[in-house]
Amino acid sequence: MLVNLPEKLYYNIGEVANAFNVKPSLLRFWENEFDEIKPKKKESGTRKYTPEDIQLIQLIFHLVKEKGMTLDGAKKQLKQKKGTAAQQGILIRLEKIKYELKQILDQI
Repeated sequence: MLVNLPEKLYYNIGEVANAFNVKPSLLRFWENEFDEIKPKKKESGTRKYTPEDIQLIQLIFHLVKEKGMTLDGAKKQLKQKKGTAAQQGILIRLEKIKYELKQILDQI
């Protein structure tokens, strides 16, 4: 899934939920299930997600929602992929570029 979010330093939970077409409660649930998801929290408790958090959520979304893995399976996959996080980031950026190029091509 290609996530279409503007480039910012931080995203609130509503923006992230809308980008993935899920409810904010799912993101909070995943935050409890996956130790890797650690959004910054204001004193008021408001979550602020970084672009790195978005990449991680995108990977979890892919594993759980698109590939149909269980949460335990996704956790194991994440542990294996820790060494390839940079590669995953590159793949996500390439998917975004591919999407943008297709949009340009459709306009021609």
